[in-house]
Amino acid sequence: MADTRVSTGLTVEQWDDQFFTEYLTENRFAGEMGTNENNIIQVKENLMKKPGDRINYALVNKLIQDAVTGRGTMEGNEEDMASRSYEQVVDKRRNAVRFAEVDEQFSAISLRAAAKHTLKEWSLKDTEKLIIQSLASINGVNYASVTEAQKDAWLTDNADRVFFASGYAGADSSAGLTEQDLTNDRLTAADITAMKYKALVTANPKIRPIRTTENGRHYLILYCDPRCFRDLKAETSSPIVQAQREVSVEMENNRLFKGGDLLWDGVIIKEVHEMFSELGTPFANLGDAGTVEIGCAFLCGAQAVAAAYARRWKSTTEEFDYGDKHGVEISSIYGIGKMQFGSGSADRDDLKDQGVVTGYFATSN
Repeated sequence: MADTRVSTGLTVEQWDDQFFTEYLTENRFAGEMGTNENNIIQVKENLMKKPGDRINYALVNKLIQDAVTGRGTMEGNEEDMASRSYEQVVDKRRNAVRFAEVDEQFSAISLRAAAKHTLKEWSLKDTEKLIIQSLASINGVNYASVTEAQKDAWLTDNADRVFFASGYAGADSSAGLTEQDLTNDRLTAADITAMKYKALVTANPKIRPIRTTENGRHYLILYCDPRCFRDLKAETSSPIVQAQREVSVEMENNRLFKGGDLLWDGVIIKEVHEMFSELGTPFANLGDAGTVEIGCAFLCGAQAVAAAYARRWKSTTEEFDYGDKHGVEISSIYGIGKMQFGSGSADRDDLKDQGVVTGYFATSN
């Protein structure tokens, strides 16, 4: 009698499915990722079943028209949703590890198991890096590579979405950064309230907060440079400290709120350690006439970031050197970017950041 065995291909497929599930749940930004327009990071997999190198996102603004009441005529008085679109390009991203047979006798599946932790950690960091870099990017260009002219053009179009702690309101990005000094321009609770006011009141169009299913309340998320996060907690007579004593158990169980987060004025403040390594160098010594570090804080609402997948993470094994070496590769075809909409006459003229208020603050190492 022959034994029935699970096919290798099916086992590998199950491994890849488990890998992707863990990748989504253990990601630093997992609590803010989802497939609908009510998420900070909107995930789409439209290209999983058809060819293409980019995914389109529909950006729909809030309706602001007064209701038609009583016997008033609705036909002909419909409100324009002023919808725009954002296009996210995808690309193949991968990494691999290699083992020698002398170290351990591997089968194809045990190779995947042995490499799983290392490769998963790399894939998580790759995604986190892309999200952080996209939040700081200028019209799709990595901040480390952007020109002064590009910064100024972006600042002009996003004046209602950029916050300088010094109060700078001009159109010269470098001048705004140069004004930040350590005495007056570290991140404070008042700054967070001011950024929230800009997002919900003065921004045009306004940035939409996200609504949670746990308590039906609306929140914004502030991703914070660790140095700015430290300055906020160290603020003299800070109301932040008292506010944390009043955080309810309900909030502790909220999917958006994790251990170490702070809550202030409807804003969940998250310390993102990787922002220092990813953004520290481009912002080094830009404040106070070139002598002070600049830290970033990104206040995010719905549809701030796009995460587009054409293929989920998939593993592949390979043999080298007459079978003496064994390798495992992990790869995905995906792309991440800060969503933007055109504020000019055409769909993508005069780009504005869809769901982000960018804050610049003086800080120190």
